[in-house]
Amino acid sequence: MPRGAFRRCLPALYFAFLTGPTPEQRMRSGAPDTHLGESARGTGCVRGKQRSIRVQDCGRGEGARAASRELRRERAQEHPRQSWALPQPYPAPQPLAQKPRPVRPAALLLQRCRGHPFLLPIMAVYRLCVTTGPYLRAGTLDNISVTLVGTCGESPKQRLDRMGRDFAPGSVQKYKVRCSAELGELLLLRVHKERYAFFRKDSWYCSRICVTQPDGTVSHFPCYQWIEGYCTVELRPGTARTICQDSLPLLLDHRTRELRARQECYRWKIYAPGFPRMVDVNSFQEMELDKKFALTKTTTCVDQGDSSGNRYLPGFPMKIDIPSLMYMEPNIRYSATKTISLLFNAIPASLGMKLRGLLDRKGSWKKLDDMQNIFWCHKTFTTKYVTEHWCEDHFFGYQYLNGVNPVMLHCISSLPSKLPVTNDMVAPLLGQDTCLQTELERGNIFLADYWILAEAPTHCLNGRPQYVAAPLCLLWLSPQGALVPLAIQLSQTPGPDSPIFLPTDSEWDWLLAKTWVRNSEFLVHENNTHFLCTHLLCEAFAMATLRQLPLCHPIYKLLLPHTRYTLQVNTIARATLLNPEGLVDQVTSIGRQGLIYLMSTGLAHFTYTNFCLPDSLRARGVLAIPNYHYRDDGLKIWVAIESFVSEIVGYYYPSDASVQQDSELQAWVGEIFAQAFLGRESSGFPSRLCTPGEMVKFLTAIIFNCSAQHAAVNSGQHDFGAWMPNAPSSMRQPPPQTKGTTTLKTYLDTLPEVNISCNNLLLFWLVSQEPKDQRPLGTYPDEHFTEEAPRQSIAAFQSHLAQISRDIQERNQGLALPYTYLDPPLIENSVSI
Repeated sequence: MPRGAFRRCLPALYFAFLTGPTPEQRMRSGAPDTHLGESARGTGCVRGKQRSIRVQDCGRGEGARAASRELRRERAQEHPRQSWALPQPYPAPQPLAQKPRPVRPAALLLQRCRGHPFLLPIMAVYRLCVTTGPYLRAGTLDNISVTLVGTCGESPKQRLDRMGRDFAPGSVQKYKVRCSAELGELLLLRVHKERYAFFRKDSWYCSRICVTQPDGTVSHFPCYQWIEGYCTVELRPGTARTICQDSLPLLLDHRTRELRARQECYRWKIYAPGFPRMVDVNSFQEMELDKKFALTKTTTCVDQGDSSGNRYLPGFPMKIDIPSLMYMEPNIRYSATKTISLLFNAIPASLGMKLRGLLDRKGSWKKLDDMQNIFWCHKTFTTKYVTEHWCEDHFFGYQYLNGVNPVMLHCISSLPSKLPVTNDMVAPLLGQDTCLQTELERGNIFLADYWILAEAPTHCLNGRPQYVAAPLCLLWLSPQGALVPLAIQLSQTPGPDSPIFLPTDSEWDWLLAKTWVRNSEFLVHENNTHFLCTHLLCEAFAMATLRQLPLCHPIYKLLLPHTRYTLQVNTIARATLLNPEGLVDQVTSIGRQGLIYLMSTGLAHFTYTNFCLPDSLRARGVLAIPNYHYRDDGLKIWVAIESFVSEIVGYYYPSDASVQQDSELQAWVGEIFAQAFLGRESSGFPSRLCTPGEMVKFLTAIIFNCSAQHAAVNSGQHDFGAWMPNAPSSMRQPPPQTKGTTTLKTYLDTLPEVNISCNNLLLFWLVSQEPKDQRPLGTYPDEHFTEEAPRQSIAAFQSHLAQISRDIQERNQGLALPYTYLDPPLIENSVSI
């Protein structure tokens, strides 16, 4: 037979082989073997032109069509839930006056196909839905291929290609992957990114890939990461699993390789002695673009030393560490939208002050009213309120409750020996119906102690020495519910050279004493309450999460949204604020060396009680103070987070043993204890978690401090600091040692100079304006959790936060100065500015 004729008849031969009688049946019936007989040779067929594997119908017999229908019915009965991708059978040629041959069951058909390579295979079709992120330059022109790995084998590597543009930003595109047989339960999805023609390599933000299996089962593969260069990324299904729930060597090996690669990419660095460890940006600089992708780097980094890249840029008054800003791993750096928004927040304000000569003007302010013109176009309701009420005692006390540093107050039952305040000193303010001892016993006396500044080094600004005080401020909760200052001592050592200032002193003496306290507030707040306890600790949490928890781990899925952009913003801070001759050296009285001292000392005294809001409020004795909006709103948010975390932990950790046996979880908490709190046992932070309850408390505290606590101590900096005397960054004269010497001129000569004030207020403006690309607390557009239970928990959490927001807005309508910093829609999920 000619080769072409045989090729044209092959479909008919294929069907005859599949549907013909077995040899045993032919022996019993005596029928001749017509498997390759005349019936096949005499059958003509039409040559199909499709490129797919579906075979064209070329027969004419009604009996064969009936047999084909019978075969499909039998197959559907045997596999009611499977969507078979078998080729449509050709109608077999029927000899005249013969009955249709019996139809073989599907299992027998599959058995007969084995061992006959010239026959067309039975196909299993997997349908893929690939989502590309909607971000600027999120698409790619590179070739994208996939390999599906299941319990029964893996698919051939297949390129995803359609007519027109593939993988455009924001696109959702569908593809098919054909396999010779079903793969069983899907374990991994390998995404291959390779060169396309002459185009340069680029980055691709893959959001997720959904795979519909032949039986209709849908598997979600979350990605939500940038994939750079030419590489292969392995994704696991979205079902969260701890290491105890994985038993297959393939999956255990995948977890190990993923963590090893990330640990090589994200390395710890010691910034200064006594500091929490932080990310080593040099590791990103050392990685070649074509060797790194997403969160899994495979090349080993080599330490290149600590060469400084600090340099001045035109128009900037401080040095900037340029190299550390240039080499950021793509999954932790700002999006283009956030970067542009940040620049547009900074440049107009800076340019405006530059054009008016404020950034270059040295010397004292001529009068207080001149300070209102620093930010004439960036005023808010709160900045106006502060400007009008900053020198009033009740507003001075109010800021301890609802200002930017609402964590300093401690209720005391007796006066410390270093603050020898007598009843006669404060009797004019207390009135005749009470006395100091009575108010101490009633729990109405509070102390703000700035002991940490006693040994802080000082610095020079504009060539002039600066000064620091370590005051003690005594406050009283009046019967009207107002917190007002009773006495101020500007040092930790009482004596003739350290007078106790009182509200009954002269106006300028008392105002200067309060301004010294506000300067101390600025230093403690910026360095410890704000940067150390939120930024640096949250960076350590983010690092440990990236290094010790794989993408499929439930705690990784829970915490990842609360680490977004933290490593980037801290790198920006170190490159512009904390670096030698950076902004801290340019605007504060303690400079960079004082900052390092404050932070290392603060961390040495920081405890787990300070870290957990309910415990901190109880320890400080401030649960009963009225109008403490930070406390009230913070506790509501803490309860909401705790309820949400409790449901997640309860779903994945049903027993104490499930917590104790999770080696990845224990490595995570151990690394936080060692790297964030330097292994200090006296801190009270856990180095190991033993019960779900301990786990819930620790996770709740982490999420609260990464979101709500940072919002409370960051968002109001411009509101309360735009009027510079309320938050001076430096003081040019030493603390007064006698009373009766302060005047308006000496007061102005003590405040920061004009250029120092403007540079500091520029920073306040910048950090108080959250750039675009925001994600408020409880907003999780990246669907890392795919199971129904955690998705319901997220919905309940969002509903809880919405109710809290309504309560806050209703409360604020009756306040002279609304407190909005803990309104959930205004709280960012993470430390990102």
